[in-house]
Amino acid sequence: MSILTIRSVTLRKLRWRTQGRTQDRSGFYPVAWDDGIATQTGYVLELATDAGITGEYTWTTGVNGHAAQQIESVAGWLVGQDAFQRERIWADLHRAWRKYDRLGIGPIDCALWDIAGKAYEASLSQMLGGYRERLPAYASTLFGDDEGAGPLGTPEAFADFARECVDLGYRAVKIHGWNNGDIEREIRNVRGVRTAVGPDIALMLDPSGAYETFGDVLSVGRALDEEQFYWYEDPGKEGGTSAFAYKKLRELIRTPLLQGEHVRGLQAHADQVLAGGTDFMRADAGLDGGVTGVLKIAHLAEALGIDVELHGPSPVHRHIMSALRNSNFYEMGLVAPSLRQISFGGFADYSDDLAEVDANGTVGIPRGHGLATPLDQEWIAAHQIDELVFD
Repeated sequence: MSILTIRSVTLRKLRWRTQGRTQDRSGFYPVAWDDGIATQTGYVLELATDAGITGEYTWTTGVNGHAAQQIESVAGWLVGQDAFQRERIWADLHRAWRKYDRLGIGPIDCALWDIAGKAYEASLSQMLGGYRERLPAYASTLFGDDEGAGPLGTPEAFADFARECVDLGYRAVKIHGWNNGDIEREIRNVRGVRTAVGPDIALMLDPSGAYETFGDVLSVGRALDEEQFYWYEDPGKEGGTSAFAYKKLRELIRTPLLQGEHVRGLQAHADQVLAGGTDFMRADAGLDGGVTGVLKIAHLAEALGIDVELHGPSPVHRHIMSALRNSNFYEMGLVAPSLRQISFGGFADYSDDLAEVDANGTVGIPRGHGLATPLDQEWIAAHQIDELVFD
């Protein structure tokens, strides 16, 4: 099968409601809330070929809100392209969108890899080479509410939930604290969670840019040193993009830094790590150019002798991590006592669920061809609010 021509591009827009979370007062950030109901928006991209093979990829706008508009702008160009030429399509779009954030590349590339796997009757994990069958996972919490009334409203509540996660089998937990940057409360949380889970559990902290000053970032970092945290992620309001600031922080604390979630593309990731701005690298198939883009970042990290950690849960990330040596944990999040099943509802037989881990704290990888996650077409039809077709 030398050529597989794309004959149509379909983009479906979906809307659904999720229980157990709500938005904070700003409306920007999700927080755990027992009776909360959050409205979510997402998309399904379908690339149909002349051989009857269709590549599919889904995402939510909470992570990648602008990809659909970019895909719409090149859908006509995609029709007629050879679906096997992933690298050329990636490179052409990388140039075409050089003035933009290139978020549209990720969904397109993932759908192309789905086509390839279905054509060759192999899973994405197998096509990437395969390295392991089980993935160590960490429980990654939702934010706490600033009022302190929700299921993660206090340091004590975080400690209780972390202990529950360990009882389920997790050997690692990541904390997203509060969005108001109360540093004393953040430090109490760091110490309380460590006391609750003991010394043998890997703990991470991701303030998601909540801390106002470098002094705040440093104060919490020193507490992390004392409590022997595994990594410290994107603490400052500059967004985790200043290599200078985090090189300086690395000189002042011992806890390794994980930066790069808000840095787009291979070259920017390379510049950040070579400037000394991080210890671990971060990559995301939705944000960093799909499977192809993540592999470029992962191989860069491997060449430098460091690790790459994949941002957020998804079947694509399970496949990619299963083929990487230099990656430590799969992110199971964002979870809370009020929200345990967190994946997109349109999969027929796949989910990310807090209780999924085994006694060793690991999760499996999807089985089948391509992304190996058939869609629940009935659920999708029930939640579809718009559709665009280009042929």
